Amino acid sequence: MLGSTFSTRSPGPGPVARGGPDTDVGGRPLHAPVPDLDRFFRPRTVAVVGASDTEGRPNTGITRQLLTWSQRVGAQLLPVNPGRETVFGLPCHASVTDLPEDVDLAVLLVADPLPVIERLGEAKVSFAVAFASGFAETGAEGAAAQTRLAEVVARSGMRLLGPNTNLNAFEEFREDLTGPAIALITQSGHQGRPLHSLQQLGIRLSHWAPTGNEADLETADFISYFAGQPEVGAIAAYVEGLKDGRSFCLAADRAARRKVPVVMVKVGRTDAGARTAASHTGKLTGTDSVIDAALRQFGVIRVDGLDELQDTAALLARARPPAADGVVVYSISGGTGAHFADLATSAGLRLPALSEAKRTELHQWIPDYLNVANPVDNGGHPVGDWRGRKIIDAILADPAVGVLICPITGPFPPMSDKLARDLADAAEETDKLICVVWGSPVGTEDAYRTTLLGSSRLATFRTFGNCVTAVKAYLDHHRFTAAYRSPFDEAPRTPSSSARKARGLLRAGHQLSEHAAKQLLRAYGIRVPREQLVTSAAGAVRAAGLVGYPVVMKASAAQLGHKTELGLVRLGLTSASQVRDAYRELTDTARAADIDLDGILVCQLVERGVEMVVGISPDPLFGPTVTVGLGGILVEVLADTAVRVPPFGPDTARGMLDDLRGRRLLDGVRGAPPADTDALVDVVMRVQRMAMELGDSLAELDINPLMVLPRGQGAVALDALAVCY
Repeated sequence: MLGSTFSTRSPGPGPVARGGPDTDVGGRPLHAPVPDLDRFFRPRTVAVVGASDTEGRPNTGITRQLLTWSQRVGAQLLPVNPGRETVFGLPCHASVTDLPEDVDLAVLLVADPLPVIERLGEAKVSFAVAFASGFAETGAEGAAAQTRLAEVVARSGMRLLGPNTNLNAFEEFREDLTGPAIALITQSGHQGRPLHSLQQLGIRLSHWAPTGNEADLETADFISYFAGQPEVGAIAAYVEGLKDGRSFCLAADRAARRKVPVVMVKVGRTDAGARTAASHTGKLTGTDSVIDAALRQFGVIRVDGLDELQDTAALLARARPPAADGVVVYSISGGTGAHFADLATSAGLRLPALSEAKRTELHQWIPDYLNVANPVDNGGHPVGDWRGRKIIDAILADPAVGVLICPITGPFPPMSDKLARDLADAAEETDKLICVVWGSPVGTEDAYRTTLLGSSRLATFRTFGNCVTAVKAYLDHHRFTAAYRSPFDEAPRTPSSSARKARGLLRAGHQLSEHAAKQLLRAYGIRVPREQLVTSAAGAVRAAGLVGYPVVMKASAAQLGHKTELGLVRLGLTSASQVRDAYRELTDTARAADIDLDGILVCQLVERGVEMVVGISPDPLFGPTVTVGLGGILVEVLADTAVRVPPFGPDTARGMLDDLRGRRLLDGVRGAPPADTDALVDVVMRVQRMAMELGDSLAELDINPLMVLPRGQGAVALDALAVCY
């Protein structure tokens, strides 16, 4: 059930506090708590519980690393071990109760951190790191132990990293590198190694947070903190599972407001990946389609591989905002240009044709028989004179060009050396992004190691695919943040009158009848057909006259779904005799199936329109989610739906329609008129309001079909199913 997996930050089923300056109508927070992690990453005092200097013991290597790190950051190390008087020449404390009162960070090298955590809390230690494993990643018993650990931490006021974490927070970071840095978050320490190695290529790292099982501090806490650090140009994350959907969205919202890009590998696209993540850090990976939607809503860039993570984060951290979104491919081979243009265009990059005037200018230095429209084929970059820079500078001078990409498939001195030098020199003099793909598998060439990697202004890649992925993310990020408006600012804080009406219709633990479900929709201003609920054949005939022929007749009962399959629907009835016969048939069929009817619905027949589905579904991480898609009897076959996590605005709702493969049906195909998409968006927004206000009581809602009529005529909910907690 939805509430069983919500954290204490996200109310599930049951009464919740509603409204207020810091919560929405569902009682959920509207602002991200930002932990003060300065004293974690730059402590003044570090206690090492279980410290050792006996060679050959695991704790000795860890203690030595922590001692080196403490000296580097200017912290005092305080060893704690009841069996030693000194550790590495430092006085050793017998117990954490002997520590001074101003300890910022305690690192626990003990198998059972729980009793130590209790004493650290009493000693007012600010932060602790628990390396020990054997918690939620091991199953139910370990999960219970982790819950007890989290409860003790919460009572103490201390913040905990881990358990089941490692030493990555205390790695050595190069201090000779300048420029915006990457801040790294990983639930698996080993998965962060490639990004840590970026320092060897001249790319700065500022922090590394290995979150482990996240009994307390979680990915969202570090995103919120890193988004406020002036040196951080991008946040890179490897995430197996999220602790709480709302806290993650709030953290991502904070980063989006501040225009700090977040690039993420999120495990769990497949069942195999989800199972492995659960056994590694005990994390619930969540429904991937919902997570994917939430990432997109808040501008988080999802990539698949660690190579994409490092290349995309490095580009976003260092590149200036684009002056334009046009991409030009500059190559010394027509084949290379065509290949790259295919990949770039397929990914959604815009490769504008250069103007006639610009092509004429380029042909001053490039033979007339070569194509310079875009891609620009130079036939061989000039080596012996100044023409190479002229070509590059002329392309960059075009106001439609924001990105220049030069794929170099392999080294061919001296041409590749001169090309690399010209690109590096041009990058120093332009605000526009220049990317180079160095395709040599060797990577030891001087043009690559010295010229390209030696430039902090060039973005250098080893593969076409990673370059395309990173440039697409770069342009998308700046486009997104330029238009971003936080949905939390506009989220409703005061319950509507609709909510009060609707709550009177909900029946705990029941699926509502279609009639009751439609009353729920009416309460929220969602249009339903003219209809009446009747309990006799004569009443059905009278209702048909009032509704207007032709009519539809359907059985209505609680706990009743899939009426068509059970033979409990009659369509297109045009006479009183057909209505009487249909009434008898429907009641007889229901009686034979032991269905306790609350009556028969006599409904207006609505035929002309596009059948859609709009609904509410629970997600264990994010709570109630809103779905829209192609509806009707093929909804499960087509599975053409888009999902979003509340709160969101009308623009996001409209964007859901653009995600559908069948989007063109709404525009009108084969002579059909365009559908009323404004009315459809309005229904989505009203359903979202239901999800936010009734999410603790309304488990599921399906409006299927929602008939979207021609433009200007609205949308009508022909059927509805509602399930209560």
